[in-house]
Amino acid sequence: MARRASLGDRLYRGESGINFVGRRRTWFIISGILVLISLAALGFRGLNLGVEFQGGAVFSVPNATCSIEGAREATSQTTGEEAIVTETGAGIIRVQTPPVDAAQSQEISRVLADTCGVAATDISVQVVGPTWGAEITSKGIQALIVFLVLVTIFLAIYFEWRFAVAALVALVHDIVLTVGIYAITGLPVTPATLIGFLTILGYSLYDTVVVFDKVKEDTKGITAQSVLSYPEAANRSVNQVLVRSINTTITSLLPVLAIIIVGAGLLGAGTLLDLAVALAVGMFVGVYSSLFIATPVAVLLKMRQPDIKALDTRVAARRSGAGKRAAESQEAAAAAVGVVDSAATGTALGAAERQQPKRQPRSKRGKK
Repeated sequence: MARRASLGDRLYRGESGINFVGRRRTWFIISGILVLISLAALGFRGLNLGVEFQGGAVFSVPNATCSIEGAREATSQTTGEEAIVTETGAGIIRVQTPPVDAAQSQEISRVLADTCGVAATDISVQVVGPTWGAEITSKGIQALIVFLVLVTIFLAIYFEWRFAVAALVALVHDIVLTVGIYAITGLPVTPATLIGFLTILGYSLYDTVVVFDKVKEDTKGITAQSVLSYPEAANRSVNQVLVRSINTTITSLLPVLAIIIVGAGLLGAGTLLDLAVALAVGMFVGVYSSLFIATPVAVLLKMRQPDIKALDTRVAARRSGAGKRAAESQEAAAAAVGVVDSAATGTALGAAERQQPKRQPRSKRGKK
C-alpha cells in the first residue's frame, strides 16, 4: 500500500495550498480592519509607558505581607495620586509613582515598610527622570529609521524596488499591529520592550526575504512560457515555503515562551517579561505579514509591468482557446452519439415494421 504524501510534500508539488495571492483582497481587508482598530486604540487609550519614559519612582518591596490593594492605598494616600502596583513571581511588590523628591521618597518607603511588614532599608528605590526616557525614545526612532533605510537599499539591490516596497509595507503593518496590541492590552512599554520591538522587525524581515527568494527563484524567466501566470507561480512559491515558515516560527517561539513562563513567571524578572512579550507578539504578526501581505503586495506591483501583463494575457488566451477546443470536441462527440442513436433508432423501427404481419384485403377477410 502506497504511503500517503505529507502536507509539506503536497504543498511543494502544488497538489494542495492556500490561495495567498488570488485572495489578496480578502487579506488586505482583514489587515486594514486590524490596522484601523490598532490606530483607534492608540488614539483613544494610548500606550502604558513605563517609568523610564514618563519619569517617576519605583519602590520594590521584597517578602511583602501586604496585598496589592493595601500597598496601592497606602502609597496613594501619601502621594495624593494613583500608584501602579504589581506583584512579580518572586513575591516582590513593585510600586510605581509619579516623580517625587527625596523627602517624599523616604516617606513612601516608611509607609510601605509599615504596611507590608518589612524594614524600610530593605525597600529599593529607583528614581528616573523624564529626560532619560525622551533620550531613549529618540535613540529608538533613529535606530528604526536607519534600519528601514538599510533594508530598503538591500532589498532594492538583491531583488528589485517592487519587493523593497512590499517589504516596507509589511514592516509598517507589523509596527502598527504590535503597537496596537500593546495599546489594547495595556502592557507596559519599557526599554526592554523597545529592544524586543526592534528585534522582531529583523525577524519579520528574515521571513519575508525567505519567501521573496523562493518567488524570485521560481519566477526567473517566467515570461518565456505561456502556461503559468505570474500570480500563480508566486502563490505556489509561498505554499512551498509555508511549512518552513511555520516550523521556524514554532522553534523561535519555544525559547520565548520559556522566558515568559520560567524567567518572568517563576523568577519574577520583569525585564525578561517585557522583552519576551514583545518578541512573541512580533513573531506572530511577522509571519502573518510575510505570507498574507508582503507577497500579495509584491505581486500586485509586478502585475503592472508590461511583460507580466503580456504573460497573463497569453496564459488567459491559451486557456480560453483550450477550453473552446474542448467544448467543440464535446459537442462533436455528442453530435456523433446523436447520429448513431438516430440511425439505430431508425433501424429498429424498420425492423419492427418488417416483423409485423401483413393485413388481408377486405374482400378476402370474410372467406375461409
